[in-house]
Amino acid sequence: QVQQVESGGGLVQAGGSLRLSCAVSGSIFSINDMGWYRQAPGKQRKLVTTITSGTTTYYADSVKGRFTISKDNAKNTVYLQMNNLKPEDTGVYYCNFIPSRAWGQGTQVTVSS
Repeated sequence: QVQQVESGGGLVQAGGSLRLSCAVSGSIFSINDMGWYRQAPGKQRKLVTTITSGTTTYYADSVKGRFTISKDNAKNTVYLQMNNLKPEDTGVYYCNFIPSRAWGQGTQVTVSS
């Protein structure tokens, strides 16, 4: 059974940085496209960034230039480096496959102004 475990969230002031990690088990990680999703309070979950098996990346306009997705195939782990955080980045962050499968518990990111 495939499982994603997200970590690294927390409370940070605007302008600060966080690095999220997502450990993936139960799958041939290296051949799958992965993404980070964000669910802001009271809103639907949205795709923020993706990375293909070939390491091509995509970023939503709202995070372009501030967030960086990367992965370590040897560790079956996807990372999200978030810099210059803004209050509107607040939410629960989830990693998942593209297309998505079962969801993990996510990790909470709160950015104070």
